[in-house]
Amino acid sequence: MRLGWGRSSDVEDRFEKWIAQQHQRRVLAGETTPAGPHPDEAFLRDLACKSKKVSLSDPRVDHAATCPICMNRLLELREEYRSRARYWSWLGTAVAACAIIAIALVVWRVAVGRTPSTSTAVIAQTVNLFDTGVVRGEHPGQLQSVTLPAALIKLKIVLPRHSAPGQYLVAITRDQNGNGVIAEGLAGTEATGNQQQITANLDLRSAKEGQYFLSTTHEQDQAAYYYPLRIK
Repeated sequence: MRLGWGRSSDVEDRFEKWIAQQHQRRVLAGETTPAGPHPDEAFLRDLACKSKKVSLSDPRVDHAATCPICMNRLLELREEYRSRARYWSWLGTAVAACAIIAIALVVWRVAVGRTPSTSTAVIAQTVNLFDTGVVRGEHPGQLQSVTLPAALIKLKIVLPRHSAPGQYLVAITRDQNGNGVIAEGLAGTEATGNQQQITANLDLRSAKEGQYFLSTTHEQDQAAYYYPLRIK
């Protein structure tokens, strides 16, 4: 049976590692005879970090490979080198993670800065139309100085005199023809004395400051009544 290339390579790697371990054991046990003087610390450091500056034909390499003193120092320097490599690898990962977090925070702050306020507080407002003349269609009635904030509104409307009870559609539109609906809601009437009142929840947070129209439409009357309104 022939071994595949991958398995053959694994066997060769294990065999070479075993030979290196046996040689190292013999050197550390003093079973070899080194030739020449001990190389200096700088050379051993270059050899430990596998520097390309060291030529394998240098006689100092043979000495370091057969001297127990130099071999011990080589092993110490090799462990220092590996520890520094692990430290710098960890530090690089940590710096990269911090950079990503910092960028994410900057992006988040920019996004928050560009996002308009979306307060969820509900503001109660009242519009009294009881004495307002109601005119259908394109002609708004006379509604003086009514302003609503761009927020969540709980709007109570006192309907014009003689308004019919029932369900009403309340809407905020851009014009008196019902175009550009900003917000709308359904509300049923409540009688208070001789007045009919309705209360609708309207979300005006996305509305820009400007002139709009408030309209009311009875469930049995498709004609809407429009009143000028300002949102600030």
